[in-house]
Amino acid sequence: MPPVTLETVRKDPEVEALIVQGNEHLGAMGFTEHSHRHLNLVASISHNVLEHLGYDNRKAELAAIAGYLHDIGNVVSRQDHGQTGALLAYSILKRLGMPVTEAAIIMGAIGNHEEQYGQAVNVVGAALILADKSDVHRSRVRNPDVSTFDIHDRVNYAVEHSFLRVDADKRTVNLEINIDLTISTPMEYFEIFLTRMMMCRRAAEFLGCHFGLIINESRLL
Repeated sequence: MPPVTLETVRKDPEVEALIVQGNEHLGAMGFTEHSHRHLNLVASISHNVLEHLGYDNRKAELAAIAGYLHDIGNVVSRQDHGQTGALLAYSILKRLGMPVTEAAIIMGAIGNHEEQYGQAVNVVGAALILADKSDVHRSRVRNPDVSTFDIHDRVNYAVEHSFLRVDADKRTVNLEINIDLTISTPMEYFEIFLTRMMMCRRAAEFLGCHFGLIINESRLL
């Protein structure tokens, strides 16, 4: 049986149905977009982090799969969606024919991506954390009424550009963000994302790298 790939997972009808329904549930609760745009981007960044740091192709592919499936638990509940998603992903990956050893790596990565209790337990999980927490952008805001934005809507909407830059030679992972200061400020960014940035720092350290945050070309971390 050929190895399970990101493309295998993307084409699976069960995966598609759970992603769509989970995103609808979050929309009903007022959360930002957690559908195909976010999942494809996190999958791509997760893959690129490990690829740029010299990990083998299969590890990078497992990171991409984890990135695509990491929010699947939202179909059950936002609360503890990482742990629920890990169990759902394991069942799906086993059905698709993935070896237990690989599915377990992905399960650990997904189960530990939430900032409330998660931490990098393997390189796939470290890449997933960095990729997921770096996706802050105005395109994720679903609320069409700017006058009713809460701080999460406002900070996300203020971010015009974000990029996770990996330098293998310097062993650095820098999150570069451009914020429209007429909408929000770096202080508000830290107010809601400090825990995420601490998680990214630990994930980068797990990969033997230093994590940096650059907002509007000024280094803050």
